[in-house]
Amino acid sequence: MSASTVVAQRTVPSESVVIGRQFRPGRVILHAFLIAMTVLWAFPLFWAVYSSLRPISDTVTNGYVSLPAGGLSLDNFRTFWTEADLPYFYANTLVIVVPSVILILLLSSMVAFACTQFTWRFNLTVLMIFTAGNLLPPQVIIVPLYHIYLSTPIPMLSSIDIGRFSFPIFSDNNLLYDQYIGIMLIHVVFQTGFATFVLSNYMKTISKEITESAIVDGAHVLRIWWNIVLPLCRPALAAMATLLFTFIYNDFFWALILLKTGDKRPITSALNNLQGEFFSNNNLIAAGALLAAVPPILVYVFLQKQFIAGLTLGSTKG
Repeated sequence: MSASTVVAQRTVPSESVVIGRQFRPGRVILHAFLIAMTVLWAFPLFWAVYSSLRPISDTVTNGYVSLPAGGLSLDNFRTFWTEADLPYFYANTLVIVVPSVILILLLSSMVAFACTQFTWRFNLTVLMIFTAGNLLPPQVIIVPLYHIYLSTPIPMLSSIDIGRFSFPIFSDNNLLYDQYIGIMLIHVVFQTGFATFVLSNYMKTISKEITESAIVDGAHVLRIWWNIVLPLCRPALAAMATLLFTFIYNDFFWALILLKTGDKRPITSALNNLQGEFFSNNNLIAAGALLAAVPPILVYVFLQKQFIAGLTLGSTKG
């Protein structure tokens, strides 16, 4: 027997070993658990799709747990798009979400940059204060905040006209209440702490020697932040932008409390408007919920690569 034959016999696993690896009880239980969790998580989504394709008359007659007698159609989607004036509420939501996300990223990146790239007396304290802001439940301050919004005067400068849509930049009633700017500010306040915490953990991985070298070369602090640090934080910023867009887009609590005019409320309020006093077309609401979920899904699809990279980068230092 040659030496090569002996080596081949030693390196090729026997059939019993391969079978043992494939049918380990622990591995089977793990896969069964993961499959069950996947089905459990995906079931509400598939049920919403199924309900949205059924006419409400079929559901009332045969019940929700039944096969469609009259077939499936897109009538609920068309009805919601027209009756709920979905394009208008899409625009309402984007007017609130996009400026809020941009402002949060700018402010939180500034605080994280100052607390991680420079050594000063209260940098850790400031970072802890911003992080501790995430622990405050919004329901605790809703009563005093409501009165503050009712008594805070702000001037009206102008409005943005997009087709038949008109959006006041600041205020059309000289108050902070019932204004887009008021909703933006409350989201900025409550989300900046979380964004600062995440971005500071990522910026800790950036060597301070880069900042020190730029200062020696005569670069201003704002120039270092804008031209050097922010480009290095692009994956983390993309991940945060995706999360913030989803958080603010799905908000219903603040819009319900701080916006009185129905035409100013975001798309979550459009779904709530479909609730009837004595009867609710749940099939139509399911169709509306699926249409309302399209923008966050598109944001994740376009930023998927940067989002996944941003979740892992900054988890270890060095």
